[in-house]
Amino acid sequence: MATVSHLLAVKNSSHVFSVAPDSTVFEATCLMNAEHVGALLIIQNYTISQKLVGIFTERDVLRRVVAARRQPEHTKVGDVMTREIITCTVDTQLDDLAELMRDKRIRHLPVLHKNEGIAGFISIGDLNAYQAGHCELALQEAENYIHGRV
Repeated sequence: MATVSHLLAVKNSSHVFSVAPDSTVFEATCLMNAEHVGALLIIQNYTISQKLVGIFTERDVLRRVVAARRQPEHTKVGDVMTREIITCTVDTQLDDLAELMRDKRIRHLPVLHKNEGIAGFISIGDLNAYQAGHCELALQEAENYIHGRV
């Protein structure tokens, strides 16, 4: 069974975009727009380590900034980010991942190593692209078998 590590291996970009909690919403959304991503990890830098403290998504912008009539230039990401972080590990099976994302109604998920270090960041689009590619490969194999091209 395929795991999140398989998905990360074939994903086009392994770079994880993040900002500090004291960044402004304006800075964060500019980064999201420039990199064409729908979410950022919020990382608190300490002198000897980093800690994942939140996630900031397009949904947060709409609900906690726009609808609340906050000024993006003066609002800190740490004040409007999602603090209840749902994560998975590199060993999470893709069927479990899909169920988690569906049940929790989330589109972005940080991926952690077993030691809690950040391994990557995946979206529902990444999962759908991986599954579509897997289905296409299975279909080609079935067609080859049917037509005796094995």
